[in-house]
Amino acid sequence: MSTTHGFSQTTYDELGQIAARYPQGRSGLLPMLHLVQSTEGRITPEGIEACADILGISAAEVSGVATFYTMYKRKPVGDYHVGVCTNTLCAVMGGDAIFERLKDHLDVGNDETTADGKITLEHLECNAACDYAPVMMVNWEFMDNMTPESATTLVDDLRSGAEVRSTRGPRICTWREAERVLAGFPDDLADEGPSAGPASLVGLGIARERGWTAPQAEGARALAARDTSREAAAERADTSRAESETKVEVSPADTRHVDNPEKGEEGK
Repeated sequence: MSTTHGFSQTTYDELGQIAARYPQGRSGLLPMLHLVQSTEGRITPEGIEACADILGISAAEVSGVATFYTMYKRKPVGDYHVGVCTNTLCAVMGGDAIFERLKDHLDVGNDETTADGKITLEHLECNAACDYAPVMMVNWEFMDNMTPESATTLVDDLRSGAEVRSTRGPRICTWREAERVLAGFPDDLADEGPSAGPASLVGLGIARERGWTAPQAEGARALAARDTSREAAAERADTSRAESETKVEVSPADTRHVDNPEKGEEGK
């Protein structure tokens, strides 16, 4: 099979397909980098060169993006990227304790991979799931309401090959498979599992029980009324302007002035 920049022709063509999705090809750089990771397990120099070649930009520009975002890895990632949220709320709810337990249990530090290549452990900033703190993620899928004990069971199951399902999502696939999905190639698992849980829907339930409506609705009506008023004012201004222009047309500048029209020229 022919290769381009170290990639198979199929992968190189898929990188081009991603770029072609956008009016400006370089807008596709982020998913293109995810595709590189899906095949290489990390961002490689060859991957950077391939993206630059397809987009017609410099390798330095691609590298600048790849080193800015933490989801792009310069070291090989294991089969499962396990992230532990250690931001404020998760930390005080047990995230710090979970992270310390996993470091000891897996014998790795932050952003390191186990000797068997199965697990890469990393502490993460907010996962936007504070209602389920402390939260972990496996290949960017949520694992909610974790404890040090459930966290160690989780990584043991992943290493053994047992099927693991996200709390609010599908069964867990490998990291490379997840990266291909982020590149825009669906795996048809999007509808597996719930997309929201009870804690996320508490406010909605209370609102429905009490007949509350979103305050934005009133604001939207006021905004619409204001826009209508502005449109009416604009129409009046246009009408007035048109009338003024008409008067100018029927009263040219060279019209002679008569102080007393009844006396005619003699009365001047």
